[in-house]
Amino acid sequence: MVEQRQSWGEGMVGQAHAGEQGMAEVCLGHGAWEWLGRGAWEDLGRGKVVYQAPQMQELGILKLEVGQKCIKVSHRQRRLPVIWMKIHCISEDFKMPPPAVPHGMCLKVMDDRNMRGGMGSETNPLKFMDQDYKFLQEYCLKTRQRFVDEFFPPDPRSIGEGLLKQEVMARVEWMRPTKLYPDAAEFIVETVSRFDYSQGNIGNCWFLASVGALTFQSKLLHKVIPDGQSFSNNYTGLFHFRFWRFGKWYDVVIDDKLPTINRQLIFVKSKTFNEFWPALLEKAYAKVCGSYADMHTGRVSEALMDFTGGVHMHYEMKTAPTDLWEIMYRAFQSEVLMGCETPQGNHNEERLPNGIVLGHAYTVTKVYQVMSGRYPVQLVRLFNPWGDSEWNGDWSDKSPLWNTVSDEDRKQHLLSENGEFWMSIKDFLRTFDNMDICCSCPDFLEGKSACHWISKSHNGSWISGSTAGGCMNHLDTFCTNPQFWLKVNEMDKACEQGQSNVLVSLIQKPDKRNRRLAAHHGIGFCVFAVPPEMRSEGKLGSSFFYRRKPVATSGDFQDARQVMSFFRLEPGEYLIVPSTYSPNKNAEFILSILCKNEIHIQKDTERTEKDFLVDLVGESEAGYTEQVDDGLKDKTLFRQYSDQYKVVDAEKLQQLLQENLLRGNKNTEGFGLDSCRSIIAMSDFSVSGRLRGSEFLRLWNRILMYKNIFYSMDSSKDGVLSFSELQNALEKTGMHLNEDILNLMFVRYGGASEQISLEGFICLVMRLNCTASIFQRLCENGKITLTESEWLGLTMYS
Repeated sequence: MVEQRQSWGEGMVGQAHAGEQGMAEVCLGHGAWEWLGRGAWEDLGRGKVVYQAPQMQELGILKLEVGQKCIKVSHRQRRLPVIWMKIHCISEDFKMPPPAVPHGMCLKVMDDRNMRGGMGSETNPLKFMDQDYKFLQEYCLKTRQRFVDEFFPPDPRSIGEGLLKQEVMARVEWMRPTKLYPDAAEFIVETVSRFDYSQGNIGNCWFLASVGALTFQSKLLHKVIPDGQSFSNNYTGLFHFRFWRFGKWYDVVIDDKLPTINRQLIFVKSKTFNEFWPALLEKAYAKVCGSYADMHTGRVSEALMDFTGGVHMHYEMKTAPTDLWEIMYRAFQSEVLMGCETPQGNHNEERLPNGIVLGHAYTVTKVYQVMSGRYPVQLVRLFNPWGDSEWNGDWSDKSPLWNTVSDEDRKQHLLSENGEFWMSIKDFLRTFDNMDICCSCPDFLEGKSACHWISKSHNGSWISGSTAGGCMNHLDTFCTNPQFWLKVNEMDKACEQGQSNVLVSLIQKPDKRNRRLAAHHGIGFCVFAVPPEMRSEGKLGSSFFYRRKPVATSGDFQDARQVMSFFRLEPGEYLIVPSTYSPNKNAEFILSILCKNEIHIQKDTERTEKDFLVDLVGESEAGYTEQVDDGLKDKTLFRQYSDQYKVVDAEKLQQLLQENLLRGNKNTEGFGLDSCRSIIAMSDFSVSGRLRGSEFLRLWNRILMYKNIFYSMDSSKDGVLSFSELQNALEKTGMHLNEDILNLMFVRYGGASEQISLEGFICLVMRLNCTASIFQRLCENGKITLTESEWLGLTMYS
């Protein structure tokens, strides 16, 4: 949505509506005219009201008619003789036309192509919700408008449910900084700092703690907050920020209308009254999450990852390595973000006598060692995003221990009351529950080693009934989970130090737009060593897992956005199996593997090298000879259902199939008329929408063959095919499918029941055979080129 200033030039026909504020501006040949409301227009150049109709309730629509020296008021037809040139309308309700959105499979293809072409990278981010910052900025500048974001509108929907009471929500007014502080509003005052803000009326300390860490890394900061934004130069009320979200970088556009009560910001507050980068950054992230309410409660690791798009390392204090301070110290010297969390208390954000808040997130802002007398003390500096409530124990601001250090250390590191404080590593381990480190590369783990960690990522999905086999408690189905083959090479001498050489991370993607509504399943992964004699192509079956224990795991399954684990793998081949805890849980995921040396990783579906994803071996006319001969013996079926022109149409085919193929079948809804039209289109060589005798007999015998295969592969004898039964049935027809395509077919034809009926199987096989054949006959070097007419013909008539 934008605030519009629309104009029509001389000789053009258009319509102008009076805005909600009851005002429009009209420019006539000899002056400017303003709508005064209640039917009155004033000549601004002469200060004279030239048309007035007090009895009118509203103006309605003004019609501009070319060549006519008048303005008509449509519902009263009153005329005002004037010379007009153009008309302007000011309205806050003009909406930019929404972009045309293609269907899901097309979006997936476009997404895959964009990723392969480098889109979604930090240097070429995707446009969040398809909003182009440059286009919108140029449009607003050209038309002198102030941008209003219709995808995150300034109304209660963007605040979200449950965050504010109804009576409080009614008092909210969305205001631009330029309206709050005319001529004084600044995007950034001097520099960006963790001391610029304090938390507002929302439980997003996890986000603000991450923002505090971001302010230390200028390179990452400029990536998230692009340069060149202000309330003065080319100001249009439009701002943009960049975040990494589940494998891709996005450029997120917002307007600068902020929720206020009594002209005070409701959420994050700036300590400098006229500085607004924290509030606008928070609004952009709220848009990504779905609303401000969707930011209420979270883990500090989420925002840390969304600011870096890199590697995430999680440490539980109870099991932290003995050299954690050394790891943190090396991390601080690199481009990393660090945050930590306290254990949950009995009450929400309970404050302890020592000043620490339970169930709260903090920023790690520095790691330093001081000499206390003759003894070194390892310290950690932390920041509370509330801007107050500090630790008051050893090494706090007023601790006498600062009198034991050098004057230089005391002057340099002693802090004022600003939410930041020091504590020893021992108190840090006792006080906090966990900590997170996020970075682009974990080379700092190796100290002064020249070793460089290498990262590889794969996207995958768990599909109920297909590739969602659950954890190892379900050994019969565990093998159906996606499998990733990992080959670890011999390490260079420079990489041999350290206990771990592999880091595996598993992230599950949200299934809903709003963060708080997204379903998080228990997720984890197992790593198995693969003996040389079993390093075959394809997927390993259940027999492989029955007597084998994993060499590494992610630990307990967690209902979390991400799980990760460090471990050591000797050179060799391994199988990584990511899964949900329970079977038949639908979700998409990202599996990332980092290793100190070169690694090779393949998904199970990539290990079989074939020319086409669908092999049509055995799909030839010879395969139908016996069936065709049988069909020729009984032409009465065709004569019974054909019309006077000796052809069978879709309606007759539907009747034929119901009466001769599905009679007595209780597990079927029957062939729909559209399915029958599709079957005819795929069997109709004359493109007439009807089947002649030879075409019908060929089709009928293929259907009978598919029916026999269907029932022979239905091992459970329940009249439907499960995923594994479908896989066997398709191979019996002579088609060998890539597993990704098989999963897609199962989703498309299985429906909510996650089972394939007889009619679904027949339609699936025929369409798969038809589309695969078309591609393989028309392709050159693995691609086909079609005109629009050819594309529409092939896709619509099938």
